[in-house]
Amino acid sequence: MKVATVDGRLALVTAPGKAVDAAEASGGRFGPDVQGAYERWAELAEFAATIGEGHALERPVRDDQLGNPVPAPRQVFAIGLNYADHAAESSFAVPETPPVFTKFPTCLTGPYGDVVIPDGGNVDWEVELVAIVGKRAERVAEEQAWDYVAGLTVGQDISERLLQLAGPAPQFSLAKSYPGFGPLGPVVVTPDELPDRDDLELGALVNGEQVQKGRTSQMVFSVPSLIARLSAVTPLLPGDVIFTGTPSGVGMGRTPQRYLKAGDQLVSYVHGIGELRQRMVAA
Repeated sequence: MKVATVDGRLALVTAPGKAVDAAEASGGRFGPDVQGAYERWAELAEFAATIGEGHALERPVRDDQLGNPVPAPRQVFAIGLNYADHAAESSFAVPETPPVFTKFPTCLTGPYGDVVIPDGGNVDWEVELVAIVGKRAERVAEEQAWDYVAGLTVGQDISERLLQLAGPAPQFSLAKSYPGFGPLGPVVVTPDELPDRDDLELGALVNGEQVQKGRTSQMVFSVPSLIARLSAVTPLLPGDVIFTGTPSGVGMGRTPQRYLKAGDQLVSYVHGIGELRQRMVAA
């Protein structure tokens, strides 16, 4: 199953560039609210299996109709240093436990659009695989953790490095939560739709130049490991978002360092899911 937000409504993707409105197709059994769908994810997946390409209600979908497929999560988790090569470029050892922070939900946005660069900031890119929780998870064993994943999507953990490193303690969450600093999408894909849910290529390009490329099999802590570790501390709720970390190639880790500027085009992708496209604009 592939789920999208189309014109602010829950939609089931039937083919590239085509979708069916879930509320219309189900005769009101499911409403148009996208975030609420995660509370009934198993039921929605069962219904979606009856909706195929060529459905009578199938409609073409333009990029400008697509919004954030996880618009209002109650909790957003983000993982630092989850690729050994990124830890190395950041001058840190590979962590023994995952560093966890958050991105405030107001930074989350859809897959395409403009991002305003804060005045005087050093704005960096971090492409990430993002996991969405599909049912309440509390003290989940790693072996069962995939059963708690609704789906996967593409995310960008855009970061303002000056604020991130300012003060007596790092300001990770604040520096990564400017408006537009958390694009997600273009769809949420259930793991069964992917050829290998544990080994996906992800990458980022700035103005067409490849700046990041990695595979999720290289993560220090896999998606199941993260769910097990997080749920051992706090319950994970349907529709929660987990940014799982970024591979090497970020701007701060380069010599000389490189940051995004107005006019830059940032493309982020995960093979099998899709891509994000953001244009940087001046404040």
